[in-house]
Amino acid sequence: MASTALFNFESLLLVILLIICTCTYVRATAPGLVDKNKEGFTGIFFKFARIGERLSPYVALACVVMAVQILFV
Repeated sequence: MASTALFNFESLLLVILLIICTCTYVRATAPGLVDKNKEGFTGIFFKFARIGERLSPYVALACVVMAVQILFV
């Protein structure tokens, strides 16, 4: 039985990490796309980009741990 990312905690963490990394990359390459949406629903992407910028060593470590876990477990 397949479960969605919302009901599987490991998949939910993976999706959140991917969103953080994607938003941070988009903000670095095209800041106008993320910076203009600081409020409302699209403001979530700005907040994810901020998390990726300020906590980048921890996000990178989490990505490495998740990759190792997916590859070897």
